[in-house]
Amino acid sequence: MNKKYKKLLLGLLFDALGYVSFIFPFFDIIWAPLSAYLMTKLYKGKKGKIAAAITFVEEALPMLDVIPTFTLMWLYTYVFNKEKVATIIDID
Repeated sequence: MNKKYKKLLLGLLFDALGYVSFIFPFFDIIWAPLSAYLMTKLYKGKKGKIAAAITFVEEALPMLDVIPTFTLMWLYTYVFNKEKVATIIDID
């Protein structure tokens, strides 16, 4: 399996874990910092750090758990990132 699709599967799993807090609200105390850490491991550099901060806030605040942050980051990285498109097409 391709590396980018492994990231997608992990992202879907991590987003699903975020929904556990609807059943066990105190899960967010553990999951918010852990999800931020996992985001920095999946996506390196400045973008990964920004995504980690967003993930932490999203998981720590009540009622924002419905946002699939890991999946959105994957889409941004592999589908909507214009820098990658320019590199693939070889535009300078």
